[in-house]
Amino acid sequence: MSEDTKVHAEVREQFGKGYARRLRAAGQIPAVIYGHGTEPVHVALPGHQVSLIIRRANALLELDVDGKAQLALVKDVQKDPVRQIIEHIDLLVVKKGEKVQVEVPIVVTGESFSGTIVTVEVSSIKLEVEATHIPQHVEVSVEGLEEGAHVLAGAVALPKGAALLDDPELLLVAVSVPAAEEAAEAEEGETAAPSEEAAAE
Repeated sequence: MSEDTKVHAEVREQFGKGYARRLRAAGQIPAVIYGHGTEPVHVALPGHQVSLIIRRANALLELDVDGKAQLALVKDVQKDPVRQIIEHIDLLVVKKGEKVQVEVPIVVTGESFSGTIVTVEVSSIKLEVEATHIPQHVEVSVEGLEEGAHVLAGAVALPKGAALLDDPELLLVAVSVPAAEEAAEAEEGETAAPSEEAAAE
């Protein structure tokens, strides 16, 4: 764990929308820690620090809760749809070495064959990985792929220790020629046909 993921969590006894608003006004974020058969613990987190950490997908926090260290995985972030202010965070208790199921973002690398476009069909894949070794993303290379090429989930190189939970036949990326170019090629073929006939006459 890096120093930037060590977070002091202040246990809170008060609840309700009014109290939550006061917390956010004071630069804190309401959160709940749950899992492993434990009673949910309601806490307040330092807003600026946590906002930076959770920019990464599947962020793992090393919490200090009343002096006790606790690993927790960010499972859900609730935001105000208009102002994009973080209203609440759900944190799942995890243990070192434990396997967790996560959605990991896909990052496309490389350049497909000239004249083709790459369509990303899904933005993430579901993996089972160790809680302390969650990859920030999975790379899908399209280098040199030609029209009609497909990249399926089962063909992607996964990080060590990771297992694919999605269907191996799940289509991640497709390579095609833009419709406008196909239409232009078709028109060229049609205009070429009469000239060939004329030449034959």
